[in-house]
Amino acid sequence: NYNQSCGVDSPGSCCTLDHIPLVSKCGTLPPESCFFSLICSLGSFMVILVGLLRYAHLLERLGPSLLNTLGLATGWVCAAGLTMVGNFQVDHAKVLHYIGAGVAFPTSMLFLLLQSILTYRMAKTRGQYWTGHLRSILTTVAFLTLVFS
Repeated sequence: NYNQSCGVDSPGSCCTLDHIPLVSKCGTLPPESCFFSLICSLGSFMVILVGLLRYAHLLERLGPSLLNTLGLATGWVCAAGLTMVGNFQVDHAKVLHYIGAGVAFPTSMLFLLLQSILTYRMAKTRGQYWTGHLRSILTTVAFLTLVFS
């Protein structure tokens, strides 16, 4: 039962939002909490790796750029926030969990925005401009999803 970690006063609704389980609340007991931490840690590692590879790629193509350095920094701050979300469960360290979420979500949006801008700066061909358009659309969809969820 995914509501096992919820209080007695509201067992039917504390883990759900319109009957969709909230992973932060329902994954507080092992083994779910272990898998959630593992997935967040692996995701953080991937964000660091992709951010570094993207930084190196843009450094080679555009040369030194403040926006590129800012993109790398926001990616790494996002990864730190994601690590906090995954390793501090909401039932045991609520403040740290929410600080991590408060860091991870906005910096992920900033990272996407910066990468879209950098794609346009780097673009020289029609296909590269279309990549910029696609990144901008996906960034907008991600932002709207974050705002309305």
